[in-house]
Amino acid sequence: MVMTLGNEYSTFDDESGGFEQDQSSEFSESIIRHAFIRKVYTILCVQLMVTMGIICVFLFVDPVKEYVYSNPWVWWVALGITFATLIGMACFSDIRRKFPINFIFLAIFTICEGTVLGAISARYDFQTVLIAAGIVAVVAFALTIFAFQTKIDFTMFSGIMFVFLIVLICFGILALIFQNRILDMVYASIGALIFAGYLVVDTQMMMGGKHKYALSTEEYVFAALNLYLDVVNLFIMVLFLVGLIGR
Repeated sequence: MVMTLGNEYSTFDDESGGFEQDQSSEFSESIIRHAFIRKVYTILCVQLMVTMGIICVFLFVDPVKEYVYSNPWVWWVALGITFATLIGMACFSDIRRKFPINFIFLAIFTICEGTVLGAISARYDFQTVLIAAGIVAVVAFALTIFAFQTKIDFTMFSGIMFVFLIVLICFGILALIFQNRILDMVYASIGALIFAGYLVVDTQMMMGGKHKYALSTEEYVFAALNLYLDVVNLFIMVLFLVGLIGR
């Protein structure tokens, strides 16, 4: 969930040390926020490692790949559970805040999402998947550093980014109907740009500080989920684009 943070501090409450009191409060808030960021990235790294492991199983273990292709219900069940757990965590704060149910839901979501990504990646050769993963790793790292260093507050554009996402979904439906290679490449390119922008916005929302919008430090699971979805969607778009170029 998103909340607006105020950043105004009184300079002096009285002659006895209001300034020192404000400094102490700001320092304590900074420590809590840094611990929150470390927790988020720890969770995110575990999610990405689990996802990469599942993708590797689909790429290198032929019986698994053949079983999923022979039984498409596995893919559909994984996709359904992915949406169900995502909606549950997004709509109900108790699910994403209370331990251990938040980690249980996150683990189920990550495994099912990894299964969906594994089925998608298995349609491409290993070199294509590796190139896409490498591009995403470099882009995600660069954008994260940029989000931490820049003085521009990108959280103000979160509403505009949502509008862009709706337009992308409509564009994707058109691309699915008309089945044109150039149209598919344009769709994948725009999608990659949009999710790259979301990665910057969600990173700054996690940072807090002077940004207009920020996540509560209790929302470490939700913050990790946001960043994970940004990286995963960016990977899907880049994989799709690299696959189209390699044809």
